[in-house]
Amino acid sequence: MPLLSALRRLSAKPTLQDWPGLIEAYRPWLPVSDRTPVITLREGATPLIPAPAIAARVGRGVKVFLKYDGLNPTGSFKDRGMTMAVSKAREAGAEAVICASTGNTSAAAAAYAKRGGMRAFVLIPDGYVAQGKLAQALMYGAEVLAVKGNFDRALAIVREVADNYPVTLVNSLNPYRLQGQKTAAFEVVDALGEAPDWLCIPMGNAGNISAYWMGFQEYRKAGHSQRLPRMMGFQASGSAPLVLGHTVEQPDTIATAIRIGNPANRDKALAVREQSNGAFHAVTDQEILEAYKLLGREEGVFCEPASAASVAGLLQQAAEVPAGATVVCVLTGNGLKDPGTAIDHSDGSFHAGLAPEVDVVAKVMGF
Repeated sequence: MPLLSALRRLSAKPTLQDWPGLIEAYRPWLPVSDRTPVITLREGATPLIPAPAIAARVGRGVKVFLKYDGLNPTGSFKDRGMTMAVSKAREAGAEAVICASTGNTSAAAAAYAKRGGMRAFVLIPDGYVAQGKLAQALMYGAEVLAVKGNFDRALAIVREVADNYPVTLVNSLNPYRLQGQKTAAFEVVDALGEAPDWLCIPMGNAGNISAYWMGFQEYRKAGHSQRLPRMMGFQASGSAPLVLGHTVEQPDTIATAIRIGNPANRDKALAVREQSNGAFHAVTDQEILEAYKLLGREEGVFCEPASAASVAGLLQQAAEVPAGATVVCVLTGNGLKDPGTAIDHSDGSFHAGLAPEVDVVAKVMGF
């Protein structure tokens, strides 16, 4: 009988194909209807990974988890918002979308637009987008326009274009983007059975912290959790307008995904900080790189540099974390987005030009 019961349980296990994408999985929580053509790549359902090495550094019984959204279809959390933004654009009859991007938005916008049979226009700051991200946008068939200037200037241009021409803006100013992104908070609570005590998150345009807070609030109101987390936002010190309290005209950081000096969701983010009793802090590029390498070397997780800002911030603020707390660090993008930074800053060993002989290889290995 125990074996029969086990076999029955095994046969009832869901397959990978059972995950329908986040719109269908969380349909009652999203502004969609039977008329909405769902454009999906089966995004969402990303893992919440225990991080014992990071937890050990924080100490005092603190539990740390990594919400690794770099495992979405185009390799970043942007897919969550884009499935909603593009689906609603298609429902409205749009034939083209446009965005400004430091890279991840462009990849997601291009992928979902093409999936939905639409054109995708992408404005990027010339010379300031990691190659992995640019390669994605081009392979998906986006029409990429590299403009002289930073992300903030590119965003101003696409906002004006969308206001005056028949093309839909899909940056995080599009309200449907945050609706899709809030589902990450649902997944965190679904996995833990409760909201974490702290949520640590990188901030660039500050839409994601706003979306997470929306999700946590909605789940608590519905009785799926009993508490709300403190929202701890982290920016790179060379690009920290929300920490400094003013626009940064020339943002500069190795973490290109958060190299934004005038966040479009500034007011929303500041409201999140106040409502959650949270805090915003700046982390240096060196702190980001150390966390980036720690994640790979000791946790086996390869994220892009901007993602590591959440872990860098947690380690910087470790003394403030309550003993026994549960902390979730959001990793927004996959490390393969920016292979150049990985190669330039890796502590790994690379031995080139070796003779193809066993004894030579063994000697290098230390045998």
